Amino acid sequence: MTGSRGLRILIILAAVMGADGVILAALSAHQGDATRLAAASSMLLFHSPAVLAAVALAERGIIDIRIGTAAASGFVIAAALFAGDLSLRQFAGHPLFPYAAPSGGTLLVVSWLLLAVAAAWPRRIS
Repeated sequence: MTGSRGLRILIILAAVMGADGVILAALSAHQGDATRLAAASSMLLFHSPAVLAAVALAERGIIDIRIGTAAASGFVIAAALFAGDLSLRQFAGHPLFPYAAPSGGTLLVVSWLLLAVAAAWPRRIS
């Protein structure tokens, strides 16, 4: 997913994450005992700009494009797992699957570390 099309898909997903984060924030403000929705909103709103930043840095060659794209993809998948699990627990009363939120949280940590590796990885000179 390192090509132009793949980067555009990540940008689209980041925009959807941002929109979903705002929607969940609004829902959490208008529902009683909606702390799960607030946490889900935060994860989406924090990581949407992280995806955009990773894509921009990768596209400009500041970080390794393959590793940076992997980090951005990890942010998308992990935030969706985390927010999806908390939202489903709030609205349906059951988890997405056992340990979905912790799995998402772990993948977020790994994705941040991947972003650090992408910045440290030497660029190929053609």
